[in-house]
Amino acid sequence: MTLASNRSEWQEAVAEYAQPRLRRGLFDIVTSAVPYLGLSVAMYLLLPVSPLMVGALVIPTAGFLVRVFVMFHDCTHGSLLPSRRANRWAGRILGLLVLSTFYQWRHEHAGHHATSGDLDRRGEGDVETLTVAEYQARRWRGRLAYRLFRYPLVMFGLGPVFAMLIEPRLVRRGTPSRMRKSVLCTDAAVAVIVAALCWLIGWEDLLTVWAPPALLAGSVGIWLFYVQHQFENVNWQRHDEWSYAAAALRGGSYLKLPKLLQFFTANIGLHHVHHLNPRIPNYNLQRAHDSNVVFAGVPTVSIRDGLRAVHLKLWDEDAGRLVTFSQANLHPERALT
Repeated sequence: MTLASNRSEWQEAVAEYAQPRLRRGLFDIVTSAVPYLGLSVAMYLLLPVSPLMVGALVIPTAGFLVRVFVMFHDCTHGSLLPSRRANRWAGRILGLLVLSTFYQWRHEHAGHHATSGDLDRRGEGDVETLTVAEYQARRWRGRLAYRLFRYPLVMFGLGPVFAMLIEPRLVRRGTPSRMRKSVLCTDAAVAVIVAALCWLIGWEDLLTVWAPPALLAGSVGIWLFYVQHQFENVNWQRHDEWSYAAAALRGGSYLKLPKLLQFFTANIGLHHVHHLNPRIPNYNLQRAHDSNVVFAGVPTVSIRDGLRAVHLKLWDEDAGRLVTFSQANLHPERALT
């Protein structure tokens, strides 16, 4: 089988792993949501006892929140539980914990899967990336805005605030009525939950307990999403040369993490497998990878590689790779310093 093989042939190779199991799916939900909620309560109870102990719980609480998000993500693909209805209901509930709307997120994420790695269809749920030529063609304000957007402190600092608090609350123009209703209902439910918690424990304690883990989890989530499709030697193509299989196997990374981090991220680092067949639940991704020679040559990325990839800013079409601003050979009179 070659990369030119059609999508169905590639998916057939891993089809046996795209079988959700009820007990395992429920186990994953329990081992994600329950520890997150339990640690959040523990942080609140420890507030009058020791701020240091509260701070010590921020990282594991954020880790379980990342895991909750991956469960929500699997529900939007209909892959966590065997029943479509069960995935919808679980996704709606988990969505409240991560402040995301099930139907809208599912729609936008499906667009991401359908267009990932296609240079002519960028903008479907991905991180905005310009080619060198597109960057040079922008006026100075546009280049400055792009540089600010791609600046790590903005992307991973302010990015989670926008991605978690603002963007999911918005109803876009032309949104179908079903998704519009879903967004408004989710917004209303979030508002009721927040109001109830403020009444019970006060807004200061709520913010102290919720915000640090949520922002840390958001930063990690954005970094994970970034490094899964933006790394050295990633494969992107113009639409007439693009293929679904190549986008999955050469445009999606295998982020190799230590077992503990792999647990908290629920195997989402095996992103090449996930993009080849998004119906494979997170708990089957490692087995699918290990059992198929088709994945032997996929791009493997370490944590260090992922951190270095943050400096990649533009797609160089001539070189066929992502480059930093300094590597882009920008015209001195047009480059911002």
